[in-house]
Amino acid sequence: MAKVSTNISIDADVKKQAQELFAALGLDLSTAINIYLKKAISEHGIPFDVRVETPNADTIAAMDEFNEMMKNPQAYKRYPSFKAAMSEVLENA
Repeated sequence: MAKVSTNISIDADVKKQAQELFAALGLDLSTAINIYLKKAISEHGIPFDVRVETPNADTIAAMDEFNEMMKNPQAYKRYPSFKAAMSEVLENA
C-alpha cells in the first residue's frame, strides 16, 4: 500500500502526551493515527462517543459549593490534618 505524507496541526502538549502513551504501547504516533483512521473507516464514523457531558444536580451543587469555598475560605472550618477532619466526622456519625 502506498504511503502519503499528511500535515496536521496538534497542540504541542497533546502531541507529547500522545507520543508518550503510544510509546508505552509500542507504537509511534503515525501508527496510532493509522489505527484510528482504519477504525473510523470500518465503523463509518468516529469510533467513540463524542458528546458534551451534562453534570447532574448533585455534581452542579458540589461545584457551586467548591467555588463558594474558594471565594470565601475564611467562612469555612479548617483542620490541621485529614485525621483530625475524619475524627470529627466519625464523632458526628
